[in-house]
Amino acid sequence: MKGQFISIEGLEGVGKTTQAEVLCHWLEEKNIAYIRTREPGGTEIAEKIRHLVLEHHSEPMDATTELLLVFAARRQHVEAKIKPAIESGLWVVSDRFTDATYAYQGGGRQLDKTLIRLLEQQVLNDFQPNLTLWFDCDADIGLARARVRGELDRIETEDIEFFNRCRAAYNERCVSQPERFLTLDAAKTVSEVSQQLIKALELRYG
Repeated sequence: MKGQFISIEGLEGVGKTTQAEVLCHWLEEKNIAYIRTREPGGTEIAEKIRHLVLEHHSEPMDATTELLLVFAARRQHVEAKIKPAIESGLWVVSDRFTDATYAYQGGGRQLDKTLIRLLEQQVLNDFQPNLTLWFDCDADIGLARARVRGELDRIETEDIEFFNRCRAAYNERCVSQPERFLTLDAAKTVSEVSQQLIKALELRYG
């Protein structure tokens, strides 16, 4: 039996890491074997690309360069880690996947989404998660939380309008694919969000 692929999406500061731990605990209680990973990254090569994408550079990074790096990392991640895990029966929990590219490079960077769609088709053969959990809240709330964590990476230093566009792009994805997305109100307290998550998982998987 193949495993399931669950991605976790949302802006900075929405609590993805905390809720991923809740999800993994739920899987453990169900005796479901899983692996946890992230994007960009997840493998040795993809993690090196992650550093290129997120660290600060004296040379400005072109938006399309950023997009291509993200897809290069994702191809390696899918082929070397995600697909083999699913084929072996493991569930995969990933912090971000292709929806983040539509949000950040498509919405935030305002790149042509037809290019992103073409890359999704040609590089990934339309490979998608079985379920995407979108933790949604106002961008200013998330950014305020993210700043408390400490030093911000290259993308986290973008202005509020960038993140508002990212959020709008996430919403567009959610509306267009309601069978795959579950939206959770990340503006609530951690425990309230966790309760939403558990309820949603129980309804979907029992």
